[in-house]
Amino acid sequence: MAGRLQGKVALITGGARGQGEAEGRLFAAEGARVVLADVNDDAGRAVAASIGPAARYVPLDVRDEARWAAVVDEILRTEGQLDVLVNNAGIFPAGTLLATTLADWERVIAINQTGVFLGMQAAARAMLPRRSGSIVNISSIAGLAGAPNFIGYSTTKWAVRGMSRTAAKELAPHGVRVNSVHPGLIDTPMLETLDQVRPGARAVVHERVPFGRTASADEVARVVLFLASDDASYVTGSEYTVDGAWTA
Repeated sequence: MAGRLQGKVALITGGARGQGEAEGRLFAAEGARVVLADVNDDAGRAVAASIGPAARYVPLDVRDEARWAAVVDEILRTEGQLDVLVNNAGIFPAGTLLATTLADWERVIAINQTGVFLGMQAAARAMLPRRSGSIVNISSIAGLAGAPNFIGYSTTKWAVRGMSRTAAKELAPHGVRVNSVHPGLIDTPMLETLDQVRPGARAVVHERVPFGRTASADEVARVVLFLASDDASYVTGSEYTVDGAWTA
Protein backbone atom coordinates (compact mmCIF):
# COMPACT_ATOMS: atom_id res chain seq x y z
CA MET A 1 0.00 0.00 0.00
CA ALA A 2 1.41 3.39 -1.02
CA GLY A 3 2.19 5.92 1.66
CA ARG A 4 0.22 9.11 2.05
CA LEU A 5 3.09 11.17 0.61
CA GLN A 6 4.23 8.73 -2.05
CA GLY A 7 5.99 10.55 -4.88
CA LYS A 8 6.08 13.90 -3.07
CA VAL A 9 9.11 16.02 -2.17
CA ALA A 10 9.07 17.80 1.18
CA LEU A 11 11.31 20.50 2.65
CA ILE A 12 11.27 20.71 6.45
CA THR A 13 13.07 23.50 8.30
CA GLY A 14 14.32 22.94 11.82
CA GLY A 15 14.71 19.31 10.81
CA ALA A 16 17.68 18.46 13.02
CA ARG A 17 15.68 17.76 16.17
CA GLY A 18 12.32 17.93 17.91
CA GLN A 19 9.20 18.36 15.81
CA GLY A 20 11.13 18.82 12.57
CA GLU A 21 12.96 15.54 13.06
CA ALA A 22 9.71 13.73 13.88
CA GLU A 23 8.06 15.15 10.75
CA GLY A 24 11.02 14.10 8.61
CA ARG A 25 10.95 10.53 9.86
CA LEU A 26 7.19 10.23 9.42
CA PHE A 27 7.17 11.83 5.97
CA ALA A 28 9.88 9.45 4.75
CA ALA A 29 7.97 6.49 6.16
CA GLU A 30 4.93 7.69 4.20
CA GLY A 31 6.83 7.71 0.91
CA ALA A 32 8.15 11.27 0.63
CA ARG A 33 11.62 12.30 -0.42
CA VAL A 34 12.60 14.56 2.44
CA VAL A 35 15.00 17.49 2.58
CA LEU A 36 15.84 18.45 6.17
CA ALA A 37 17.12 22.00 6.64
CA ASP A 38 18.72 23.49 9.74
CA VAL A 39 21.68 25.45 11.07
CA ASN A 40 22.77 22.51 13.25
CA ASP A 41 24.75 20.75 10.55
CA ASP A 42 26.09 17.79 12.52
CA ALA A 43 22.73 16.88 14.01
CA GLY A 44 20.94 17.44 10.71
CA ARG A 45 23.28 15.17 8.79
CA ALA A 46 22.98 12.51 11.47
CA VAL A 47 19.18 12.57 11.37
CA ALA A 48 19.12 12.38 7.57
CA ALA A 49 21.58 9.48 7.59
CA SER A 50 19.51 7.60 10.17
CA ILE A 51 16.36 8.00 8.07
CA GLY A 52 18.08 6.56 5.02
CA PRO A 53 18.12 7.18 1.26
CA ALA A 54 14.77 9.00 1.32
CA ALA A 55 16.26 11.91 3.29
CA ARG A 56 19.09 14.36 2.94
CA TYR A 57 20.28 17.42 4.80
CA VAL A 58 20.93 20.98 3.59
CA PRO A 59 22.23 23.90 5.65
CA LEU A 60 19.73 26.76 5.83
CA ASP A 61 19.56 29.86 7.97
CA VAL A 62 15.91 30.82 7.49
CA ARG A 63 16.81 34.52 7.81
CA ASP A 64 18.82 34.36 4.58
CA GLU A 65 16.72 35.15 1.49
CA ALA A 66 19.46 34.15 -0.96
CA ARG A 67 19.98 30.84 0.79
CA TRP A 68 16.26 30.08 0.62
CA ALA A 69 16.34 30.62 -3.14
CA ALA A 70 19.44 28.44 -3.50
CA VAL A 71 17.93 25.58 -1.50
CA VAL A 72 14.65 25.60 -3.43
CA ASP A 73 16.48 25.88 -6.78
CA GLU A 74 18.65 22.91 -5.82
CA ILE A 75 15.59 20.85 -4.90
CA LEU A 76 13.96 21.65 -8.24
CA ARG A 77 17.17 20.78 -10.06
CA THR A 78 17.66 17.42 -8.33
CA GLU A 79 14.08 16.37 -7.57
CA GLY A 80 12.15 18.18 -10.28
CA GLN A 81 9.48 19.42 -7.90
CA LEU A 82 8.65 20.74 -4.42
CA ASP A 83 5.32 19.56 -3.07
CA VAL A 84 5.46 20.36 0.64
CA LEU A 85 7.10 23.00 2.82
CA VAL A 86 6.96 22.73 6.60
CA ASN A 87 8.10 25.98 8.22
CA ASN A 88 9.12 24.44 11.51
CA ALA A 89 12.35 26.29 12.43
CA GLY A 90 12.07 28.62 15.37
CA ILE A 91 13.44 29.73 18.72
CA PHE A 92 11.67 30.04 22.08
CA PRO A 93 13.33 32.89 23.96
CA ALA A 94 11.96 34.11 27.26
CA GLY A 95 11.55 37.82 27.90
CA THR A 96 9.02 40.19 29.38
CA LEU A 97 7.93 43.41 27.71
CA LEU A 98 10.29 45.49 29.84
CA ALA A 99 13.24 43.08 29.85
CA THR A 100 13.37 42.29 26.14
CA THR A 101 16.09 44.24 24.35
CA LEU A 102 15.76 45.47 20.79
CA ALA A 103 18.42 42.96 19.74
CA ASP A 104 16.46 40.12 21.37
CA TRP A 105 13.27 41.32 19.65
CA GLU A 106 14.86 41.59 16.21
CA ARG A 107 16.43 38.13 16.47
CA VAL A 108 13.19 36.31 17.28
CA ILE A 109 11.31 38.29 14.63
CA ALA A 110 13.96 37.43 12.03
CA ILE A 111 13.91 33.69 12.72
CA ASN A 112 10.30 32.94 13.69
CA GLN A 113 8.49 35.47 11.52
CA THR A 114 10.65 36.64 8.63
CA GLY A 115 11.94 33.10 8.17
CA VAL A 116 8.39 31.86 7.61
CA PHE A 117 7.66 34.70 5.20
CA LEU A 118 10.79 33.96 3.15
CA GLY A 119 10.04 30.25 3.14
CA MET A 120 6.51 30.74 1.87
CA GLN A 121 7.77 33.07 -0.85
CA ALA A 122 10.44 30.66 -2.05
CA ALA A 123 8.19 27.62 -1.93
CA ALA A 124 5.23 29.34 -3.59
CA ARG A 125 7.37 30.37 -6.55
CA ALA A 126 8.25 26.70 -7.05
CA MET A 127 4.71 25.40 -6.49
CA LEU A 128 2.63 27.86 -8.54
CA PRO A 129 3.74 26.63 -12.00
CA ARG A 130 2.54 23.13 -11.07
CA ARG A 131 -0.68 24.49 -9.49
CA SER A 132 -0.15 22.19 -6.55
CA GLY A 133 1.48 22.25 -3.15
CA SER A 134 1.03 22.40 0.61
CA ILE A 135 2.67 24.83 3.01
CA VAL A 136 2.37 24.06 6.72
CA ASN A 137 3.47 26.78 9.12
CA ILE A 138 4.16 25.80 12.71
CA SER A 139 2.75 28.44 15.05
CA SER A 140 1.89 27.80 18.70
CA ILE A 141 -0.86 28.20 21.26
CA ALA A 142 1.11 31.38 22.03
CA GLY A 143 -0.31 32.59 18.73
CA LEU A 144 -3.85 32.08 20.02
CA ALA A 145 -3.58 33.82 23.39
CA GLY A 146 -1.17 36.03 25.30
CA ALA A 147 1.97 34.38 26.66
CA PRO A 148 3.39 36.33 29.63
CA ASN A 149 7.20 36.35 29.80
CA PHE A 150 7.45 35.47 26.10
CA ILE A 151 6.52 38.74 24.37
CA GLY A 152 8.73 38.24 21.31
CA TYR A 153 7.87 34.59 20.80
CA SER A 154 4.14 35.17 21.16
CA THR A 155 4.24 38.10 18.74
CA THR A 156 5.89 35.99 16.06
CA LYS A 157 3.43 33.14 16.48
CA TRP A 158 0.48 35.52 16.08
CA ALA A 159 2.19 36.80 12.94
CA VAL A 160 2.55 33.27 11.57
CA ARG A 161 -1.17 32.80 12.08
CA GLY A 162 -1.98 35.96 10.12
CA MET A 163 0.51 35.26 7.35
CA SER A 164 -0.87 31.77 6.91
CA ARG A 165 -4.45 32.96 6.50
CA THR A 166 -3.46 35.72 4.10
CA ALA A 167 -1.23 33.48 1.99
CA ALA A 168 -3.96 30.83 1.90
CA LYS A 169 -6.36 33.26 0.22
CA GLU A 170 -3.71 34.55 -2.18
CA LEU A 171 -2.48 31.11 -3.24
CA ALA A 172 -5.76 29.18 -3.31
CA PRO A 173 -6.58 30.20 -6.92
CA HIS A 174 -3.24 28.66 -7.89
CA GLY A 175 -3.88 25.32 -6.20
CA VAL A 176 -1.47 25.86 -3.29
CA ARG A 177 -2.73 25.29 0.25
CA VAL A 178 -1.46 27.04 3.41
CA ASN A 179 -2.38 25.99 6.94
CA SER A 180 -1.00 26.56 10.42
CA VAL A 181 -0.50 24.17 13.31
CA HIS A 182 -0.58 25.38 16.91
CA PRO A 183 1.15 22.99 19.32
CA GLY A 184 0.79 23.30 23.06
CA LEU A 185 3.17 21.62 25.49
CA ILE A 186 5.27 19.29 23.34
CA ASP A 187 8.00 17.10 24.79
CA THR A 188 10.98 18.62 22.95
CA PRO A 189 14.13 20.41 24.16
CA MET A 190 12.35 23.78 23.72
CA LEU A 191 10.12 22.99 26.69
CA GLU A 192 13.09 23.26 29.04
CA THR A 193 12.93 27.04 28.59
CA LEU A 194 9.91 27.20 30.90
CA ASP A 195 11.95 26.01 33.87
CA GLN A 196 14.69 28.48 32.99
CA VAL A 197 12.18 31.31 33.34
CA ARG A 198 10.87 30.03 36.66
CA PRO A 199 12.03 26.80 38.33
CA GLY A 200 9.17 24.33 38.46
CA ALA A 201 7.09 26.23 35.90
CA ARG A 202 7.01 23.29 33.53
CA ALA A 203 5.37 21.06 36.15
CA VAL A 204 2.84 23.74 37.10
CA VAL A 205 1.83 24.35 33.49
CA HIS A 206 1.68 20.62 32.85
CA GLU A 207 -0.93 20.25 35.58
CA ARG A 208 -3.18 22.75 33.81
CA VAL A 209 -3.41 20.71 30.60
CA PRO A 210 -6.86 19.08 30.66
CA PHE A 211 -5.46 16.02 28.90
CA GLY A 212 -3.08 15.61 31.80
CA ARG A 213 0.17 15.28 29.87
CA THR A 214 2.44 16.81 27.31
CA ALA A 215 2.31 15.63 23.71
CA SER A 216 5.05 13.84 21.84
CA ALA A 217 6.57 15.37 18.73
CA ASP A 218 5.09 12.46 16.80
CA GLU A 219 1.57 13.56 17.73
CA VAL A 220 2.17 16.93 16.12
CA ALA A 221 3.86 15.31 13.13
CA ARG A 222 0.77 13.25 12.36
CA VAL A 223 -1.34 16.42 12.11
CA VAL A 224 1.26 17.99 9.83
CA LEU A 225 1.24 14.81 7.73
CA PHE A 226 -2.50 15.13 7.18
CA LEU A 227 -2.16 18.74 6.04
CA ALA A 228 0.74 17.86 3.74
CA SER A 229 -1.12 14.99 2.13
CA ASP A 230 -3.85 14.87 -0.48
CA ASP A 231 -6.26 13.85 2.30
CA ALA A 232 -6.39 17.59 3.05
CA SER A 233 -6.95 18.58 -0.58
CA TYR A 234 -9.72 21.08 0.31
CA VAL A 235 -8.21 22.28 3.58
CA THR A 236 -6.54 25.69 3.45
CA GLY A 237 -6.48 28.76 5.65
CA SER A 238 -7.17 26.55 8.66
CA GLU A 239 -5.63 26.44 12.13
CA TYR A 240 -5.04 23.09 13.81
CA THR A 241 -4.52 23.17 17.56
CA VAL A 242 -2.61 20.27 19.17
CA ASP A 243 -2.75 21.16 22.85
CA GLY A 244 -4.77 18.62 24.86
CA ALA A 245 -7.65 21.13 25.26
CA TRP A 246 -5.39 23.82 26.79
CA THR A 247 -7.08 26.57 24.75
CA ALA A 248 -10.51 24.95 24.47
